[in-house]
Amino acid sequence: MELAIMHHTAGFLLPTLPSDSLNYALIILNQRLPRFAPLLWNHAKIRLCADGGANRLFDEMPLFFPDLSPLDVRQRYKPDVIKGDMDSIREDVLDYYTKQGCDTIDESHDQDTTDLHKCIAHITNSTPDSEKSNLCILVTGALGGRFDHEAGNINVLYRFSGMRIILLSDDCLIQVLPKTHHHKIHIQSSAVGPHCGLIPIGMPSTCTTTSGLKWNLSGTEMKFGGLVSTSNLVTGEMVTVNSDTDLLWTISIKNAFS
Repeated sequence: MELAIMHHTAGFLLPTLPSDSLNYALIILNQRLPRFAPLLWNHAKIRLCADGGANRLFDEMPLFFPDLSPLDVRQRYKPDVIKGDMDSIREDVLDYYTKQGCDTIDESHDQDTTDLHKCIAHITNSTPDSEKSNLCILVTGALGGRFDHEAGNINVLYRFSGMRIILLSDDCLIQVLPKTHHHKIHIQSSAVGPHCGLIPIGMPSTCTTTSGLKWNLSGTEMKFGGLVSTSNLVTGEMVTVNSDTDLLWTISIKNAFS
């Protein structure tokens, strides 16, 4: 059976979203906000802070607007929901956002899932089934810091492999390309690239084929301990990927883009 095509874009890094854009949700984790955090916020229809991510929003969002008072910025950039173990958020931050009417959800009873997992579950449970195929969840603060946290966040991508979830740092984005689809990745060259990679983290891939890369794969086997497609380069406006297993796709984010 011919697989359906899934389209991917980094249009959320552009000031104006394409007319056929996805519906974006934003999750802020407890690492430094990327330089384009206000842009992501503006594109998102729902914004969540995962526990200590609220500290980052409270402390760092005003730094993007030095000409405005921190109070004005904080009142403008209020999360819809703060959710997680609630063991990292500062009391003053929790008190502030609670008084601003933000919904706070303490799930400290659940120690089997990460705060990112909890936030994604909240978004999926509150999104009608008819809208889930057009949903894309953007996550800041998922990369960098402690490696076990980073690995746990990548594991969440695989646990929700059927969804569009993108982990973002100042330097790159990461997402899973599920084996259930063929993939067409539209390259916004003003914002991302050229460096990219395809990594078989979940399990070995016995057959991966690509186009649009400097070093394309043609029915190629990839696995840890063998070939992994790192430090590759995009060569145009479209990359296609077909694989027999879920792959991790990553591409660099440019230092300056418009």
